[in-house]
Amino acid sequence: MDAGLLILRLLVGLLIAGHGVQKISTHLGGKGLDGGTREFRADGFRGGALTALAAGGGQIGSGLLLAAGLLTPLAATGAIGVMTVALTVKWHNGLWVQNDGYEYPLVLIGAATALAATGPGAWSLDRALGLTPHPLWWTAPVVAAGLGSGLLARLALHRAPAA
Repeated sequence: MDAGLLILRLLVGLLIAGHGVQKISTHLGGKGLDGGTREFRADGFRGGALTALAAGGGQIGSGLLLAAGLLTPLAATGAIGVMTVALTVKWHNGLWVQNDGYEYPLVLIGAATALAATGPGAWSLDRALGLTPHPLWWTAPVVAAGLGSGLLARLALHRAPAA
């Protein structure tokens, strides 16, 4: 079980972190901070570079914490939050990714929720620092805070469509 949790943490955490790197730099195929800013503006968000930096930083931070298995409930909350924003952007395209849908953000939300429910496993910094086990009841507040923060960010930063 611990090997499976390690694989899940590394895969999900590093992909989320890499996605954040793309938002703010030219590494990993990103278009730099200017490209991230243009992407957010094209998706209807205000805030320009600050929005791109906040999103990219949130993805990098939560992804690296998940991968390391450090502060796992906080990391899962952050991952769920940033992926909730992504899900809301893609919602109008439907579920499937081939139509630019929300399938991928939903999978990452589900994986982060699973890690919040199971904890990071024995091969984690949480375990090494004596921060585990995380009680199962933590899952509900983690999911609520993640979804709530993502929806609040969308509400606060998204411009109303032009009439």
